[in-house]
Amino acid sequence: MHKRLSLLFIIVFLLFAHIVSSQTEYRVMFYNVENLFDTVKDSIKNDDEFQPDGSMRWNSWRYWEKLKNITRVITAVGEMYSPSLVGLCEIENDSVLYDLTKRSPLRAQGYDYIVTNSPDERGIDVALLYQPHHFRLIEKNEYEVLFSRKDVRPTRNVLHAVGQIINSDTLDVFVVHPSSRSGGQMETEPQRIDIAKLIRNKVDSLFETRTKANILIMGDFNDYPNNKSIKNTLDARSINHDIYEKQLYNMFYHRMNEKNFGTYYYQGRWGILDQIIVSGNLLSSDNSVHVKDNSAHIFKANFLLEEDKKTGIMKPRRTYLGPRYVGGFSDHLPVYIDLVVQ
Repeated sequence: MHKRLSLLFIIVFLLFAHIVSSQTEYRVMFYNVENLFDTVKDSIKNDDEFQPDGSMRWNSWRYWEKLKNITRVITAVGEMYSPSLVGLCEIENDSVLYDLTKRSPLRAQGYDYIVTNSPDERGIDVALLYQPHHFRLIEKNEYEVLFSRKDVRPTRNVLHAVGQIINSDTLDVFVVHPSSRSGGQMETEPQRIDIAKLIRNKVDSLFETRTKANILIMGDFNDYPNNKSIKNTLDARSINHDIYEKQLYNMFYHRMNEKNFGTYYYQGRWGILDQIIVSGNLLSSDNSVHVKDNSAHIFKANFLLEEDKKTGIMKPRRTYLGPRYVGGFSDHLPVYIDLVVQ
């Protein structure tokens, strides 16, 4: 009798272990790290303010502290596990990514990375860190934006990574950082619309060529979910609408009106500039890879925040306040989703 019970227990345990092991979660995060520059002068880029003798008095000690702070944020978002994919923006070059992943405390987490080489005048780029055992990089593309107006300054390229995840499905990941609102929101909006057109064209091509398109777009869009570039041009809808496989959905659209909810604090108000957009395929629990609970999150840990003395609202604790170094993290908060991989 005892032998039979023992055998039954072993069988149940093995079945349970198989069910658990057949399902894995990927945490995917995006973070605008706010001006991650090295201290070396780039002869063809305008990085003068982030030099030891520049207006920011940027030096080696501050640089390595910045890398430690980014490591702390990524580790905290992962809840002591390494996020599988980490999209980053406001990265100066390949050199800072090497220092971050190979020479800072983040090296223990074993990330590989890809980064764009954009024509942006300040040398700002976007990047993707990835865990090689969770995301086998198949192809890397970057797309330069050709603006409708010829007098517009160049901006960051769009990064497109194609990778195979552990169940052999293909995941298309875009990391974006469209033109800023410097100069006025309305005046600069056509630039962000041009970038959205580019991304939408690439997405439509994937919808045509992939049997099942698993598409994830993350970035600091410098627009809100209901602005023209995202709502109309990119056509990223609320997840509260009907879900179609070959359509894009903004994981934060339906939360826009929540009080004190956002990734960026400006003039006493929170707003959602940093967003994650997915294809409808990733919102179906029947799909072999899908967003857990169809939800996205803003990481708003206390150590990332400080009080706005004027409003009493907690705001991001950034690296600089104007030219004054305060040693914080970033003027943006990270966002993340969990992907269930079966």
